[in-house]
Amino acid sequence: MAEHHNSTSDVERPDPMTERTPDWRRDGVQVVPGDRLDPRTEQTPGMHREAAISHAMVGAHKIWAGTVRIEPGAKTGAHHHGPLESVIYVVTGRARMRWGDRLEFMAEAGPGDFIYVPPFVPHQELNATDDEPLSCVVIRSDQEPIVINLDIPIAENPESVPWIDPHHPPR
Repeated sequence: MAEHHNSTSDVERPDPMTERTPDWRRDGVQVVPGDRLDPRTEQTPGMHREAAISHAMVGAHKIWAGTVRIEPGAKTGAHHHGPLESVIYVVTGRARMRWGDRLEFMAEAGPGDFIYVPPFVPHQELNATDDEPLSCVVIRSDQEPIVINLDIPIAENPESVPWIDPHHPPR
């Protein structure tokens, strides 16, 4: 069991002569307006990515976040993001995700749903509707804008894979 100490006498303090005092006005919280996102990021055919949280935008070192838009009925090319983990949050529309060596697996997500994409997983995002854009927020586990576009054979009839979690009964 971890011990908790209320005394600060056993805590190593920074040397005030060598440590700079943080300028929280400059180095604190930053709000990036939605109309000021950076479109100069790696792209995959069929989608449009814009960075909101990146080193260039706010000085972030360990995460990247931005938006993705896929037009009605459109799909991206197959790709992966190397060693990065990705989280996709569906804002509007219906996402159909395909993944695997031949994109042989499939699942769908709607507004309010989260999608987790592990490192190196070949995947493709599709807008499952023909009448509204698919808009998502994407967060990645590192700053590197890794996008490896793939030319792989595509399975004709992907297997639908329901998500089953350890905390809730299947729907």
